[in-house]
Amino acid sequence: MVKQKETILVTGGAGFIGSHVVDSYIDLGHKVVIADNLYSGKKTNLNPKATFVKTDIRDAKAVAKLIARYKPAIINHHAAQKSVTHSVSEPAEDLAINGLGLINLIESGRSHGLKRVVFASTGGAIYGDTEQIPTPEETPTFPASPYGITKMLGEHYLRYYRDTFGIESVILRYSNVFGPRQDPFGEAGVIAIFTKKVIGGEAPTIFGDGLNSRDYIYVGDVAKANIAALDIPLQNKTITINIGTGSETDVNTLYNIVANTAINHFKLESVPQKAKTAAGRAGEQRRSCLNNALAGEVLGWQPSISLEEGIILTMEYFLDAKN
Repeated sequence: MVKQKETILVTGGAGFIGSHVVDSYIDLGHKVVIADNLYSGKKTNLNPKATFVKTDIRDAKAVAKLIARYKPAIINHHAAQKSVTHSVSEPAEDLAINGLGLINLIESGRSHGLKRVVFASTGGAIYGDTEQIPTPEETPTFPASPYGITKMLGEHYLRYYRDTFGIESVILRYSNVFGPRQDPFGEAGVIAIFTKKVIGGEAPTIFGDGLNSRDYIYVGDVAKANIAALDIPLQNKTITINIGTGSETDVNTLYNIVANTAINHFKLESVPQKAKTAAGRAGEQRRSCLNNALAGEVLGWQPSISLEEGIILTMEYFLDAKN
């Protein structure tokens, strides 16, 4: 059990998923330090009860100073370059953030009492296209993008630090996370993008034939998995766990759910009945859906918010922000 007096460093704690994790840790009484460069994170996402330090994890000296000052027992690592498309166009930058950034954190942490890392990995991009759907953790990894490759690299580095220095780690391979605070303007986060467009009366764009499918998991459920990851006994081990729903939804169906939610639940007018279409994008896989049985066995975790419920909560958030 994590002691409340021990400090947890959450990188990317001003971001979409990271800020929800911070809120959950704060609610449990933990002392939380947030490291974020605010490139994609937002000050409005910061929990006022956490300590915030503006830091770029690529800056080894800044990271070393941060770790030496706060001496976190646990690092929850959510800071990342998260765009598949950007990783294809800028693979060196993707590697610097997702690879070197992680090394900077652990190299400093191991000298100051770091005990455990909770690592936000990817359950879609790391497996690549696979015949087994839903995909279990023992499936060989064949990432189709630099983003997936650097996340896989991070997992291997964590195993190295466990074997060499005894730093435990819980690797959480997320499916497609969605919910309040997600950026509706980037490439990632199709539900946020669709929602923002629909409530503004604008047709979003579907790339390819719209039959690509994903496993959509609500951010509140992901935060609960991060809570469980603090407490499970590891005994100097590293464990990899899928965090998803085990169900897949194609993009065309997803748009219909979003549009129907806007019309039937929120009674919005001028909702586009059809989305625009464009050519498919490089590095995108066809299907992604995660087997979550191990999460139930090890973490005692299972998703509690359905896709439809999560879309209502997400749309409610964006409508409140609009008003």
